[in-house]
Amino acid sequence: MELLFLGLAGGAVISYFVFQKFSSVSKKSLTEKQSVVLLDKIKKVSKLITVEGEFAEIYHHENTKEKFLGLVTSKKKAIILINAKVHIGFDFRKIKMEANSKNKTLVLSEFPKPEVFSVEPNLRFYDIQNGLLNKFSSEDLTEVNKEAKEHILQKIPESNLMQTANKEAIEAITLMQNLVETIGWKLDFSALELPTTTSNLLNE
Repeated sequence: MELLFLGLAGGAVISYFVFQKFSSVSKKSLTEKQSVVLLDKIKKVSKLITVEGEFAEIYHHENTKEKFLGLVTSKKKAIILINAKVHIGFDFRKIKMEANSKNKTLVLSEFPKPEVFSVEPNLRFYDIQNGLLNKFSSEDLTEVNKEAKEHILQKIPESNLMQTANKEAIEAITLMQNLVETIGWKLDFSALELPTTTSNLLNE
């Protein structure tokens, strides 16, 4: 009788430890899977636009061509009104982060700087002057469109759009926080250097 009791007790103890072992392995597997899902979700956001800016610029286009071995030159020119929309934001693919499965924490170690995602110019031509041997063609319009984009890109640093987008990092990090908290994890961004006002808002 005593042997039977000892056998049952021993079996129960062994079963308990086996259960705990498999349970811990299962929990570890689940948290690791959660961390992978989190990282995939954030990467799928890809690009987040936080600032849209509008530009209105007057651009002077001029082109001179030489004909007959340089003996004759022909000039064409136009005044162009450029109305452009610029989108600036953050590329989430450049984020650096690690998952701490033990504490269920996603550690954000590096956040990307704002960048220009698109420039959408709308052109209106005024005072078009064709040369006798140098006239505007469809290819010229394509080239002028490229020049207009370059012109707007050069104007962006003179505006405050990049600074505004940088302050809007709070919106991007808040979005990440919401994604992380949906499955009971936390986002640790203490390693980031953020503006004081941004940090205060995030910690409220």
